[in-house]
Amino acid sequence: MVPLRTRQEIESMRRAGRVVADVLALMEEELKPGVTTARLDTLAEDYIRKAGARPSFKGYRGHPGYPNFPGCICVSIDDEVVHGIPGERLIEEGQVVSVDAGAIWQGYHGDGARTFYVGKPPADVVRLIETTRLALMAGIAAAVPGAHIDDVSGAVEDVAVEGRCDIVRPYVGHGIGTKMHEDLQIPNYRTGRLGVELEPGVCMAIEPMLTLGSAEVETLSDGWTVVTTDHSLAAHFEHTIAVTENGPVILTTA
Repeated sequence: MVPLRTRQEIESMRRAGRVVADVLALMEEELKPGVTTARLDTLAEDYIRKAGARPSFKGYRGHPGYPNFPGCICVSIDDEVVHGIPGERLIEEGQVVSVDAGAIWQGYHGDGARTFYVGKPPADVVRLIETTRLALMAGIAAAVPGAHIDDVSGAVEDVAVEGRCDIVRPYVGHGIGTKMHEDLQIPNYRTGRLGVELEPGVCMAIEPMLTLGSAEVETLSDGWTVVTTDHSLAAHFEHTIAVTENGPVILTTA
């Protein structure tokens, strides 16, 4: 049973989402050649805590036998799709950098991601990043009362196909609320099954992950970082949304 959130709960998620949106805007400002991903992580954590929230990702439990996630944000570079661990690596001119951030406000989560380019992107990278962003927005637009999960998934897939980008299939969107990952799953491609019917109060994170080459992926030895097997560039966008009587509302926005 998918939880239906009250207006008060959605407002708490909106507060968490605003913190996430502000963190991603801060990352865009600070993302310059020479900065370390650890520095970005410190800035993000400082902002989240000063805003009265808590980081969703720090200490998040991963696969058995691997350490919990050590960072406050995920920073994934070039062929890294998701879950890149912040560290001493320097940001360089010409890199594709995806930042994923999560915050908890009074027990409720917000989760969002954006992909940036350091410098002036070439045309194929513009296509990748813009297609991924537009795929997210198409998925959000499809999340109306009476629609089904497969309508959202199909809207994402159609934009990805039109933009000539491949879809990373093992990683999907998710329900969100008092847990960062709740049971609802939102694939970024049609499954042939209608899935859950959306109604007011359903909250979810939609997050397309697209590549310029093959979408086959593998996880590195750190147990977290997911990369494309052919080392093609990847992009990732995500918003937390609430389905309302009047349609979808983006919660991870300033």
